[in-house]
Amino acid sequence: MAVEIATPQNAPCHADAPSPEQRLKGVLDLSPNEIAGEVTTAFTVGDKTQTRQQSTPLTFSHKPFGHRRWILAALIVLMGGAAFAQRGYWGRRNRSLPTDRNGVPTWEVDPRFPQDSFTFARIEYDSYGGRGRGGGGCWTDYPDSDLNFSLRLQQLTSLKVNPDPVVIRLTDDELFDYPFIYIIEPGGLVFSEEEVKALRKYCLNGGFLMVDDFWGDSQYENMRSELKRVFPDRDPFEVPLEHEIFHIVYDLKEKPQVPAINSARRRADGSVGSWEWSRDGSDTSVPHYRAITDDEDRIMVFICHNTDLGDGWEREGEDQWYFDEFSVKKAYPMGINIVTYAMTH
Repeated sequence: MAVEIATPQNAPCHADAPSPEQRLKGVLDLSPNEIAGEVTTAFTVGDKTQTRQQSTPLTFSHKPFGHRRWILAALIVLMGGAAFAQRGYWGRRNRSLPTDRNGVPTWEVDPRFPQDSFTFARIEYDSYGGRGRGGGGCWTDYPDSDLNFSLRLQQLTSLKVNPDPVVIRLTDDELFDYPFIYIIEPGGLVFSEEEVKALRKYCLNGGFLMVDDFWGDSQYENMRSELKRVFPDRDPFEVPLEHEIFHIVYDLKEKPQVPAINSARRRADGSVGSWEWSRDGSDTSVPHYRAITDDEDRIMVFICHNTDLGDGWEREGEDQWYFDEFSVKKAYPMGINIVTYAMTH
């Protein structure tokens, strides 16, 4: 799929807006001016070029499905199952989306280009025993973050987006069908030898990996050492704020830090606490965005450390302040920038 950037304007909207039952009163406009950026609206797919200009309100969608997680958690505890929770819930191989999409609206994919739409692809993995243990593993925030981000990407850009995100393994044959893949909570992840080979081949052949939601020095060191197995001759480097990935659609003035919703806090003086505490006690107050590039300086691995963009996508419908402060200002603009970079390089 060839993608071509045109002049910045307002973002178009393709998806149906959430129903009144899914909304609270607040309606926000994630326009370029809100975060001092510009939105690009023309994308070329094959020999077809479409440019649309339309402002898109970003609405706070209250989705009651969040309460079902607490019910599930209570059932797990009643069954006595920390082990059950680890192996039976997080370790499941369930790739199907809920039939009601947890209240997230769907949309039609152009039948003329059924294979030419962007699909959010989450990587499933089993091992979680590295030096940076802790967290929920590969199923964290699933499926709500994947569904919500796909919807917002469809609404706020001209990129054609598949409404149904997928879950795959690095060793699956269909890996190369997806130019963008997402790994979450890699603090304790250990790649198998087969996964090492597959990820190396994927990235060096044009694929893009986004790594998200891990905190502290020990979890970063675990991910760094695993990526060193994948790329023995390459090391991650801190991406400067001047890099185009922070400006390609939304012109970000700082590297965004997004905490999990239960870690976000407002202080009495009006300042915002935006970091999570690490298990090893290391400083997590500064977000880091690191990259591994190919021989042509294309970012092929983008590492979002000391931040949790996925929670900003997943939790958008649970708290108005969190939505305003982190989903609108940080999680969605950064995510859209990352995908746009991946699809244009």
